[in-house]
Amino acid sequence: MTETVRSSALRILVADRIAQEGIDLLRKALPEAHIDIRLGLGPEQLLASIGSYTALIVRSETQVAAPLLAAAKRLKIVGRAGAGVDNIDLDAAQRLGIMVVNSPTGNIIAAAEHTIAMLLALARHIPSANSSMKAGKWEKSRFLGVEVRQKTLGIIGLGKVGKEVARRARGLEMQVIAFDPYVSPEHGSPLGVTMLRLEEVLRRADFVTMHAPLTSGPQGTHRLIGAYELHLLKPGARLINCARGGLIDEEALLSALKEDRLAGVALDVFSQEPVRDDEVLQQLLAHPLVIVTPHLGGSTAEAQVNVAIDVARQVISALRERVSTRAETMTYALTT
Repeated sequence: MTETVRSSALRILVADRIAQEGIDLLRKALPEAHIDIRLGLGPEQLLASIGSYTALIVRSETQVAAPLLAAAKRLKIVGRAGAGVDNIDLDAAQRLGIMVVNSPTGNIIAAAEHTIAMLLALARHIPSANSSMKAGKWEKSRFLGVEVRQKTLGIIGLGKVGKEVARRARGLEMQVIAFDPYVSPEHGSPLGVTMLRLEEVLRRADFVTMHAPLTSGPQGTHRLIGAYELHLLKPGARLINCARGGLIDEEALLSALKEDRLAGVALDVFSQEPVRDDEVLQQLLAHPLVIVTPHLGGSTAEAQVNVAIDVARQVISALRERVSTRAETMTYALTT
């Protein structure tokens, strides 16, 4: 930060729900700061009030767009309690000299475990079987599943979460292959992971799971999996996305399901959250081969405490004019 923040003027806005432990840490470390917890603010309300704040803490719900940052005349730092920062305009923050920090490690295990839960739910038709039983039916023959042992799992993005998924998949005796342009074959070998080109991963995998950040631009990951990539998947493959909704072209995914080219899809993330009245997303949610959860990848009690404490520490450090251990102007690679 280039400007000294007078301690008597510190105002921190917590716009999304974070664990109380993070709030307590902020209050203990910055007793002079005025901390407002204002959840569920609409865009206009947030825009009208942001001008008086020194720091803003969000999760994925609040959109920190360029107009909001431009109106934040006193803002020195935006803290994202979680890994992804696609709800924050990083270019605008950099232009305005606003630091952006996140907490990329706090929910790694939660996200990896949720991925494995979705994988097994797909393999054994657990949500459909549960609904059938609760409807008073006994349809044992309808829900014939598959074993994951000796099946091939393709991981797109062998970063922090991807590596933890690989470890757990190996424990299930799966064959693991992965694509990540930022990871060398030598780095995959200790995990028992074979690094391949994206096209080869898609052709060979029985299950494909997404673990890349969402980036834009010519080399970005937005719609990394589109119609062409979905056609590369073997008939009967299963696709899992617990990373970012924009990684998959959802209209192309719906077409692949309608053409019976996939055995199942598990989605925890969507291009629009909440889904609301988006027609394509509504059709995906209603499709019998699709399992959905409302962005629960990092939603464990342990992860929420971890990310809240982590982001609070970085905000405290930044406001005290110290260099944050993970403060970045964040140019994300696929390995995040």
